Amino acid sequence: MNGTEQARVMRLGLENVSDGELVRPLAIEAPVAIEYNGLGYAVMMATPDHLEDFARGFTLSEGLVDSVARIEAIDVHEIADGWIVRIALPPEAMEPVIARARTRVSESSCGLCGMDNIAEVLRPLPRIAATIQTTREAIARALSRLHHHQPMGLRTGAMHAAAFCAPDGTILLAAEDVGRHNALDKLIGAMAREGRDAATGLILLSARCSFELVEKTVRAGCPLLVTISAPTSLAVDRAAQAGLALVALARRDSVLVFGDPQHVLLQEGEA
Repeated sequence: MNGTEQARVMRLGLENVSDGELVRPLAIEAPVAIEYNGLGYAVMMATPDHLEDFARGFTLSEGLVDSVARIEAIDVHEIADGWIVRIALPPEAMEPVIARARTRVSESSCGLCGMDNIAEVLRPLPRIAATIQTTREAIARALSRLHHHQPMGLRTGAMHAAAFCAPDGTILLAAEDVGRHNALDKLIGAMAREGRDAATGLILLSARCSFELVEKTVRAGCPLLVTISAPTSLAVDRAAQAGLALVALARRDSVLVFGDPQHVLLQEGEA
């Protein structure tokens, strides 16, 4: 599956740039329907590549199973107007799927409907049990290398990236998608496929830090989340409740530490 397509566009010059016709790569955004044992669960707008990893990561980060081994099969099919991902779970795993499907929070701008959904959004998160030790230099190293793992983003300018990094800042695995949530789900799914333990490193995102990204990181068991843009108030609150170290507005010259409850970041002289 390819995550980009070509479009012919007209460039209108401003100041010293001339007019011209160009062929421009576009990030593909398509509806991806997710089913569990034939039950429709969600339709996500996503880039239709690495959809098996997306299915693994989405299932784990939604808290529908506690291990990728519980996923019996994943079938990906292209249909007329998008894609459908059919995920097979054992019958005993369907109870939370059915319960969550009934009260699933809307993904659109229309907001939340009813107190059941508000309670569902704010349900308690597990506490982060793992801890790592890393440094500001390691975060800088990961930031400086992230663009090497964003081939579709560099071509289109319209992709988010999620990367799993070792404590020394080495990027071990990365994923891209038009949606920041989807990119993280793809990363979590790829880590599960490769048997990488999220507790042994940090996650780096090229996005603002919404509460959903905090929750997906916590459910993956990763002790440190670094984002390039700013967090929301709920993201900071949820990270603190779960014991997740949160670093945001990560730039080459500085980062902001919104919380480091387990002292993941070594202070100068402690390494």
